[in-house]
Amino acid sequence: MSIIVTDQGFAADDWTGPFRDAQQAIANDCAYAVDLPSDTDHATLARLTNAPMIRIDFPSFADGRGFTLATMLRRAGFKGRLRARGHVLADQYAMARRVGFDEVEIDDAMAARQPQKQWLARADWQQNHYQARLRG
Repeated sequence: MSIIVTDQGFAADDWTGPFRDAQQAIANDCAYAVDLPSDTDHATLARLTNAPMIRIDFPSFADGRGFTLATMLRRAGFKGRLRARGHVLADQYAMARRVGFDEVEIDDAMAARQPQKQWLARADWQQNHYQARLRG
């Protein structure tokens, strides 16, 4: 079972549509969510700017390529729902939100190791953003 983490804490997944693998024929204006592996070629992202939801896989908490993909999607104009899935730690939640993720999907085992309280402690991701303070 999956748990969705947002700024409000843990919730059940409310996405009812299907997911398609990025290797399948994918086009803009589709009615399904797209699953992207962390090693997705950047050229693929242009086809996805109108998808309703994109879920980017994090195979390891040490694999930061998903953060780059999220940043590139948002800069390309993606306005849909963006979800990080897999091995994202509570300590990485603020970074995930800053680069454009709307939510994080974790499994029950991760939720047991890092309960809601730890995630909520990082839900003030807009505070203490040193880069924003430097920019003025």
